[in-house]
Parts: sequence; C-alpha cells; structure tokens
Amino acid sequence: MIDLVIRGDTVVTPQGVGAHDILIAGGVIAAMAAPGGIALPEGTRVIDATGKIVMPGGIDPHVHCKWHLPGPDGSATETAPPDVVSKAALWGGTTTMLDFTRASQGKDLREAIERREAEWKGHCACDYAQHIMVEGALPVDLPDQVAEAIQAGFATVKIFTTDITPSRKGRMVDFGDIWEIFQVLAANRGLGVIHSEDNDIVMHMYGKLIREGRTGFENMAEVHNTLSEDVSFRRVIRLAEKVAGTALYMMHVSAATGVSAIHEARARGVPIYGESLHQYMLYGSEDYKRPNGQIYHTYPSLKGAEDHTALWQGTLDGSINCVATDEICCTLKQKLQGARIDDTTGGNAGVEPRVALMYTEMVGRRGYSLRRYVDLVSTNAARIMGLYPRKGALAAGSDADICVLDPADRRVIRAEDLHEADYTPWEGRQMDAWPCLTVLRGKVVVENGSFKGSLHDGQWQHRKVAEEMFTAPRL
Repeated sequence: MIDLVIRGDTVVTPQGVGAHDILIAGGVIAAMAAPGGIALPEGTRVIDATGKIVMPGGIDPHVHCKWHLPGPDGSATETAPPDVVSKAALWGGTTTMLDFTRASQGKDLREAIERREAEWKGHCACDYAQHIMVEGALPVDLPDQVAEAIQAGFATVKIFTTDITPSRKGRMVDFGDIWEIFQVLAANRGLGVIHSEDNDIVMHMYGKLIREGRTGFENMAEVHNTLSEDVSFRRVIRLAEKVAGTALYMMHVSAATGVSAIHEARARGVPIYGESLHQYMLYGSEDYKRPNGQIYHTYPSLKGAEDHTALWQGTLDGSINCVATDEICCTLKQKLQGARIDDTTGGNAGVEPRVALMYTEMVGRRGYSLRRYVDLVSTNAARIMGLYPRKGALAAGSDADICVLDPADRRVIRAEDLHEADYTPWEGRQMDAWPCLTVLRGKVVVENGSFKGSLHDGQWQHRKVAEEMFTAPRL
C-alpha cells in the first residue's frame, strides 16, 4: 500500500531530470510515475514539491563522530557523537554517513566493530556505515580479520601513509603492510580508502619549519605540500597496479598533483576514484591568515588557486567523484585550541550545509547539470562504497531517501541557525537553495525546518562493492 507520494516537476533520477510522482511504500520507492498517473488510495499523503528540486538524499562518505580529539597539552577530548551529527545531516538533506571503526580499539577487529556499533545503534537519526581503519604496525593476524570484515559488509579499509603530525606516531602503515592489505582487498573485493601523503617529506618539513621558528599554522601548506601528495599518490597507485584487482579511493584530494595522479592512472585503466572536500575547493592557504584561520583547516592542508582549478576540473573529468566533509564536529574553542603547524585541529563542522553549499557552487555558480551535482554529493558515493542502487538513486526498489531543495530559500549561512557546532567555516555565505524536506526510508524526518525523526531511525548498512568498480575506472 502506498504510504506517501512526493510530486515534483524537477526530479533527478538516474535517467535524467523530469516531472514524476515518487510513490513510497514500506520505506522503499514502489514506483516512479507521471504526475497524477496512478490512482492513489484515499487518504494517501501527497507532498507537492512543484518548483523545487527533488533528489536522492545526500551521502557523506567521510565523517568522524565521537572521535578522539588530541589537545596541544597532551590531553584529549571527543568530537560530537552521532546523536548530534546525524540530526544535523538530516537537517541538511544528507541521509547516509560513513564513519570509521579503528581496528586498534579492540582486542581484535570483531570486538572493535562491536564497540563502535554500540556507540551508533540507537544514537543515530540517519543511516550509517563504517570504514575499517588500520593503523601503525599491523598484527600478523589482522589481514585475515580484515578479509572476514569485508565479507561481513565492511567493504572499505582506511590506510594512512603518514603519521600526519610528529605527535601522532602510530597512524602510518608501512608500505610492506599496505602491500599485504592490498592483496586482501583484491581477493575479497574490498576497496582501499587512502589518506595519502609522503611521510618523509611531511616530517622533514615539520623539522625544517620548527628549526626556522616558523611554527604558526599559517605555514601548514608548506608542510603538507603538493610534492608530498604527488609522490605519495603515485607510489600508492603503482603498488595497486602491481596487485591485480586492487581498487582505490583517494580521500581528501587537496592538490593539483593529486588530481593529475588520479587522472593519469584512470587513463591507464586503473580502477581509482577521488574524493575532495568542500574546504579544499573553496578555501586556500591565504585563508589561514584570516582571524581564527584554523576554522578553515583540515589535513593535509589548504592549497593555492591552481589547486582549486584542478579540483573543480576533476569533478568534470572523472578524477574527483565525491565531495565530502571530513566532519569533525567540535566547539570553536576546541577548533582553535592549537595554533601551530603540529597541533592544529583538523576537520570541520560541515555535514549540514554541504548539500546546499555544493548546489550553490556547482549548479548556481558554475552551471553544472543537476545530474552531475547529484552524482557528486550522493550517487557516486553510493556506487563506490557499495550502497547502490539501494542508496543514491530515485528509482523503483531503492530506499526512499529523498532531499527536496527549495530555490526560494536563499538564506545566508549563520552558525546560530545550524545544529552541529557553535561556529561554521561557511559563515555569511548566501545559498541558492536550502533543504525543506528530508525523507529517510519513507519517513519524513525533517519538514520545513522541523525535526520529526528519532535517534533510533538510523540503520547500519551492509555494503558490497559492485564487481564493475574493480575492473576499470567507472563514473
């Protein structure tokens, strides 16, 4: 029986943009029909979205909730839990988030997964999944545990090629261990999600700038530099090419050198996909010099104008497939607690404005088609991460995860109007549209700014990456 109908004249589907009735039953899309073309049972709720943009719910493939947040004095706090971030996501039209389970947080990977699930189940208003994160010197039995986790629906494995800062020893995975993990990924059809920087270059630059007394965070781009991204991306890609069946997702691409490495690898047939962050695409190293310039930072670092150009071009030529947030939801005090190149807090509170912000920047300011915009904030993440077509599509049989954008709501972003932190790096930016309706598996969870969901609504998502994603670069 049909529970809900959303009727729109600008509905973004896998086939294109047009007028449709989205008929929802039991949490899934039962049919896509011409407006008024199917007789409805008496009393069926019909939401008129005429004049608005109807799209699949956003998918943010890179968030950190209830996450360890080190302080400059050696103390540590935690970022906001999914209780907060998931509600903000829904207010902003995002219906699914992917976070991380650290293998090191349990006596074995199974225990780490169970502990992480306990932090999410009953505490998340949107749907969610977890990347497995491996770090440091890997125990000899970990590869077999990773294989088991992939088969159990944890289809992606996060790997660091750097410790990021001198104080975070234990993040970087040695190249030999990366080689071992790639073999596990290839055999089990898992995807490698990589934080890729050259550790030798990064640590050399930390030492150099500290010796020179240039320790202010405004020098961050010299440490986490474009050469580091170039060298590391190409080394990781070369290794992947030597392990047949390895597919890669390069996280938070920040530089033109990274875009070029991905572009060239795809031209050789390497199944590789790129993610950038809205910070990297819209802010640069000069923004570090603004008041409270730490609010724009996330690791590796903001770069220059030529890098912006390459990132935007990458969203058009297939090198950049997803725009994520690297969500770190914390207070302004926490975000500003470090002011040096080696202690500045990374990440940003951005999951709520992401969908509207990228609509404004892509469709409004750069003339992207609605289809390409939706690919970059939803569909591509679903396809790469093993959620498609359950997620990321308005199609019969897909989950009824829907965002409706209202072009008449051209609000200016203010931290006081958002729901995740007491600051926003997007303060004062005017939007070309804002979400007015969010539906999660057929349930209206946000309507006209009113939250109607529950922290028990979110469900963990079993993922299996489609075979085609491993045979050649798709998307």
